[in-house]
Amino acid sequence: MTDELVHREHPSPNCDERRLPVQMVVLHYTGMQSAAEAEERMCDAACKVSAHYMIDEDGTVVAMVPEYRRAWHAGKSYWRGITDVNSASIGIELVNPGHEWGYRAFPEAQMDALLPLLARIVHAYDIPRANVVGHSDVAPARKEDPGELFDWPLLARHRLALPIPEVTLGDPYDNEGAVLLALERFGYDVSDGRAAVAAFQRRWRPALIDGLVDLQVGAMVFALLLDRDRGLTR
Repeated sequence: MTDELVHREHPSPNCDERRLPVQMVVLHYTGMQSAAEAEERMCDAACKVSAHYMIDEDGTVVAMVPEYRRAWHAGKSYWRGITDVNSASIGIELVNPGHEWGYRAFPEAQMDALLPLLARIVHAYDIPRANVVGHSDVAPARKEDPGELFDWPLLARHRLALPIPEVTLGDPYDNEGAVLLALERFGYDVSDGRAAVAAFQRRWRPALIDGLVDLQVGAMVFALLLDRDRGLTR
């Protein structure tokens, strides 16, 4: 593997053959007490977990699984009809202790390393901005990462993710069920409705994450779907 954006390699045995073409990027936090602990775990055959890349808080990028291989980072997950998210995605782990060990903002050096790596991946595989997602988006009932402190607007400014829609409060849907159907149409697994709404809020409205459908949530889902139908989410 030769990549000027990678500082070193630590190959993980935890990978296998892809069954789908790459069409997504899934962003995670490591959720462990140290970078060394996370790296060791992802390269331990007994743990059966891995990612294509890990980015430390100082900006060090570690390559673990070749992009043509299927890394084991997403677990049971779903996005836009895809149930084998591992096969369809590149997984990037950002070192952060996560909600269990003292969740904190992602340092500038870490984000500065993520941006060019993500840009290269997105351009290489022609990944739509709507398919640059967090682990919580694809596994809302299980995961919270990369969480409400992740700087999605920064990615959006570089056209590497969708921007948060600016909406005026209205009532585009008749009831909560209609909002959940709209969330499903956008891409979420809504089998646990409250978890799906919380995941949506964590990504699109991090100031208030309560899992409850309200006028702002409905308006935001409506705006995102409208942009998608207009072909504005590439």
